[in-house]
Amino acid sequence: MRTRLRGQIDHPSVEEIDLLDVLHALSDPTRMEIVLTLLEDVERPCGTFDVDVAPSTLTHHFRVLRESGVIRQREEGRRKWTTLRLDDLESRFPGVIPAITRAYHADIEKS
Repeated sequence: MRTRLRGQIDHPSVEEIDLLDVLHALSDPTRMEIVLTLLEDVERPCGTFDVDVAPSTLTHHFRVLRESGVIRQREEGRRKWTTLRLDDLESRFPGVIPAITRAYHADIEKS
């Protein structure tokens, strides 16, 4: 069984980030709201995102985003901080995040 020290969270390397995993992660409206929040605010503690889901569900969304390489999380004391891996995503898939956020906003405007 693999153990990890508190404060140590696994993230895929830039080379391991897969476009289909990123697209899957961003296909959920709650996860998109997390990403849009991080585009506005570089780093946030996990409990400060304005999404209407249970804490356990939010944990699941963070895990999907983290494992796909979209976000990076770090533990500091009793808080977990979240950042968008925009530079990593841009180097791996140039323009993908701006394109997805534009499409997301266009869909919201149609609704």
